[in-house]
Amino acid sequence: MAAAGAEARGGEGWTAAPLTVPRSPGKLPRPGKRGRDPPACQSASRRDAASRPADTLAPKGALRASPLPLSLTLLTPRPARSPQSPPVPRFRGARSARAAPRSAVSRSAEVPRTPRPGPRCPLGRRPLPAWSPCGAWCVPCLVSLDTLQELCRKEKLTCKSIGITKRNLNNYEVEYLCDYKVVKDMEYYLVKWKGWPDSTNTWEPLQNLKCPLLLQQFSNDKHNYISQVNKGKAISPKDNNKALKPAIAEYIVKKAKQRIALQRWQDELNRRKNHKGMIFVENTVDLEGPPSDFYYINEYKPAPGISLVNEATFGCSCTDCFFEKCCPAEAGVLLAYNKNQQIKIPPGTPIYECNSRCQCGPDCPNRIVQKGTQYSLCIFRTSNGCGWGVKTLVKIKRMSFVMEYVGEVITSEEAERRGQLYDNKGITYLFDLDYESDEFTVDAARYGNVSHFVNHSCDPNLQVFNVFIDNLDTRLPRIALFSTRTINAGEELTFDYQMKGSGDISSDSVDHSPAKKRVRTVCKCGAVTCRGYLN
Repeated sequence: MAAAGAEARGGEGWTAAPLTVPRSPGKLPRPGKRGRDPPACQSASRRDAASRPADTLAPKGALRASPLPLSLTLLTPRPARSPQSPPVPRFRGARSARAAPRSAVSRSAEVPRTPRPGPRCPLGRRPLPAWSPCGAWCVPCLVSLDTLQELCRKEKLTCKSIGITKRNLNNYEVEYLCDYKVVKDMEYYLVKWKGWPDSTNTWEPLQNLKCPLLLQQFSNDKHNYISQVNKGKAISPKDNNKALKPAIAEYIVKKAKQRIALQRWQDELNRRKNHKGMIFVENTVDLEGPPSDFYYINEYKPAPGISLVNEATFGCSCTDCFFEKCCPAEAGVLLAYNKNQQIKIPPGTPIYECNSRCQCGPDCPNRIVQKGTQYSLCIFRTSNGCGWGVKTLVKIKRMSFVMEYVGEVITSEEAERRGQLYDNKGITYLFDLDYESDEFTVDAARYGNVSHFVNHSCDPNLQVFNVFIDNLDTRLPRIALFSTRTINAGEELTFDYQMKGSGDISSDSVDHSPAKKRVRTVCKCGAVTCRGYLN
């Protein structure tokens, strides 16, 4: 079959770049042969409980939103209804918080429709028809972009919104390599074509593949799997068969799909961020994919019933905030930064930055935290079993602002309720806003930024500071993380989960009742000064 497939393509080279090759209908490729669980390393807790979890992939078959929220439109005549008939309700889909842009399938891609009650809700509810302004059926899409592309190519549909046009409808681009074999001293690879279903995978000779990066990834994944199985032992000749074992091929496919999923997640994070620093994602440890229940945000998300007033009532009129009576002086504290944009105040001292009512410009030296992360950071999978972590890709000077801790702002009562649930799961992302009172808590379990993935250490390289900018309510300070020392490129970022904004260790981390039975979580941060327990 491999030889026949090569002859059908005339011996042309196949590359990882888009390559347009018209095929006749008779020569299409034939089929080829959170819940979250806590990680093994219980390294820390932001409150009183176990360590951070290892986010897991969504269960197989679970609905996942497309990176681009789309709606696939099949154009059909709108049935006439009498003026007395009630309007047809619009289907809003499983996620109605944001309005999704609609995509229209080309009229040349009309397909016959069998009579049916109407599009069904993905959650299994009753059929809910929806109409677009042009009178077409509209079904909000909850599948991935690749699935949509595969569907379009399978049904010969075109849709510019998902990148399928008449020009590239029959394009074939190597997405990843699935398997390997040797036939008559000729090497073949099983190719997964981008935007085509798995049923169209074909065996292609090595000489026709012009995708060195994918070939190198295939070789690396194969070698890593064999090394893991053999635990570092020398690879015996029997491991170099003319065909891969099914387990090896399965691992290589999973690794390829994970790589694609992580790249999409990385792109999504960078689309949502509002700061200068780039976000990268890396996993060279296991097959863990993007977290299934995490939403990136750039600022506090108030829970229902909580109001965040993000508008200052007054501002400074300085021409040089270093030498004039600026916002910190009005609040009775010192200016937090020096001319090198490094923090100069001790932990526990609040930071008052210039706000939206100040007459100073964006280059004011008292505007640091509000500009966001300036460093490129990498969310990576740790090799010590502590789940995801964050490392810097560039050198960070001491006493420099690194990132802000954001999440959902909830009441302390709600935090206690969630804390019990998190304790049972061995997870927590609760950060008490206890600068002046203990009325509110930040929960970064579902909503957060890069700080969601920062691990704990009893000897951290980040320090917590309370910051006030537009919201001057002392019950709701912003939480900023500054470097305590020079952090080299490639070094993991950590902070003490028990550290309060005042700079003190939370009293919850000290057991004042040894006679009382309580579950104590062992800390495995590995620091010389490790306290041994998190609570």
